[in-house]
Amino acid sequence: MYYYRIYRRRHYIYFAAFIIGLILLINLKKNNRSHSQKFRQNLKRNPNELINIDTFVEPEPCVGCPGENGRAVYLTADESKNLDAIYKKEFFNLIASDKISLWRSIPDTRESGCSSIQYPKDLPTASVILIFKNERWSPVLRSVYSIINRSPRHLLKEIILVDDQSDLEELKKPLEDYCREHFGTIVRILRTPKRLGLIAAKNFGGRYAVGDVIVFLDAHIEANAGWLEPILARIKEKPSAILCPTIDNIDDKTMAYHGSGGSGYGIFTWSLFFTWGSIPDRVSRKRKSHLDPYPSPTMAGGLLAADRKYFFEIGGYDDDMEVWGGENLELSFRTWMCGGSLEFVPCSHVGHIFRPGHPYNMTGEKGKGDVHGRNSMRLAEVWMDDYKRLYYMHRRDLIGKDYGDVSSRREIRERLKCNNFKWFLDNVYPEKFILDENVRAYGEIRNPSASFCLDTLGKDEKRAIELGVFFCQGGTSANQVFSLSNTDELRREEVCCVGQDRIGSVIRLVHCSGSPNQKWTHDRKSGAIVHSDSGLCLDVTDVKNGELAKLDKCNSNKPGQIWEFKNYS
Repeated sequence: MYYYRIYRRRHYIYFAAFIIGLILLINLKKNNRSHSQKFRQNLKRNPNELINIDTFVEPEPCVGCPGENGRAVYLTADESKNLDAIYKKEFFNLIASDKISLWRSIPDTRESGCSSIQYPKDLPTASVILIFKNERWSPVLRSVYSIINRSPRHLLKEIILVDDQSDLEELKKPLEDYCREHFGTIVRILRTPKRLGLIAAKNFGGRYAVGDVIVFLDAHIEANAGWLEPILARIKEKPSAILCPTIDNIDDKTMAYHGSGGSGYGIFTWSLFFTWGSIPDRVSRKRKSHLDPYPSPTMAGGLLAADRKYFFEIGGYDDDMEVWGGENLELSFRTWMCGGSLEFVPCSHVGHIFRPGHPYNMTGEKGKGDVHGRNSMRLAEVWMDDYKRLYYMHRRDLIGKDYGDVSSRREIRERLKCNNFKWFLDNVYPEKFILDENVRAYGEIRNPSASFCLDTLGKDEKRAIELGVFFCQGGTSANQVFSLSNTDELRREEVCCVGQDRIGSVIRLVHCSGSPNQKWTHDRKSGAIVHSDSGLCLDVTDVKNGELAKLDKCNSNKPGQIWEFKNYS
């Protein structure tokens, strides 16, 4: 019994010691956690200790908040009262944007294979540059948070916000105070000394950058997961490559984040506007993987990355181009012609609010209301050689107008021993249809009896339209420029005339595909234009100005079926 009592006492002592030890351990962890919290709070309270890229703490997710995971935000009737006026001013739903967390979550829109790619550790660093003019608070800061939160810390050198003379008070001291408190040394705000416009402001920001790579983004974007590494890896591999991320869509009305819906391919029109096309088979066949970067003739221009030294070595942006427009094609042509490449990166995704307008003045001192026209003249005069004729075919009103001094831009071409524009067409974009080369006839197509010419009637050719007629404009209207190709297409730049096997039917203009119903013949002697598939003739008998052309049974005695091209090859 005596030994049994000693055993029980010893057992109680061990148990009590265990409990005491457990209490001490819990208190120690609590004290450590409390100390850590106080340290972070002290950092925030001390204005002299700025946050840097290593001490930045990503904010807690806003669970259950509007717009999380990229979802759409729908306003109540009360919230929508002033929406129309706000939308007309801002060109996107600012009310919805303000309801969303500045660091909201978005879906990873990359293809599944992208996340498993292993990139080198020793990649170049990046300076990310955002230009803004009267952009609003929430999209600007959401852009910044997305870049920091989804970029590897050791690769993000800095974010530079370039304010191009904004008028909004919130973008002045309030923005500076917020960035100082929440981003510290990560974000720099630069103010342009005068209104430069987007193009020159990019050069301004780029010259202050210290990262190995400069990345230009709009100030209404959201960078996605893993967006930076594939760009830096490709530039490390090829410093002369200028790269564009895959651009996802952020809905301007609901702020919903959507994937891009496929790989893009940048092309251009002879009126020198950027547009999207399909990746040619010749490009697809050369790719080892669908995740690899691939070449594109042109880029949209808002989002791009380049080796900083290379970017300025080939001339940066043309500082005498005003505001916005044309600089993307100029940089595209110049990069290719001077030995570099322009590429799209499938594993890099950045969301972008595609707004239908701009919340700032688009006029320039020199180009006035037509800054795109003047900018494009500078591009055409320096880089397009004799092919500039095709631009002026669309913009005859600009012939003889002043486009400024381009001598310094021509010196770049001479210094870098760049290729000519025909080389670009032959090697980079051989699919491009040239309106007056390798064709049977081109220019106005005139019906002498009615003094009508075939005309698009100003309709948008990005969708199927119907072919009309209008009084001939003597070569001054781009709507009346057509070609009869060597492959028997009656066509425009990107669209071809399609006929039907029915008398009285109209002719449609659709994307050229080479199908039999897009084939036509022209007998110069009789003047007939015959739809090969149906055997019917192009006819304007009893058709009035501004109405649609039609197909009818061929009759050599009908004046409405006689046509003349302005130029024959």
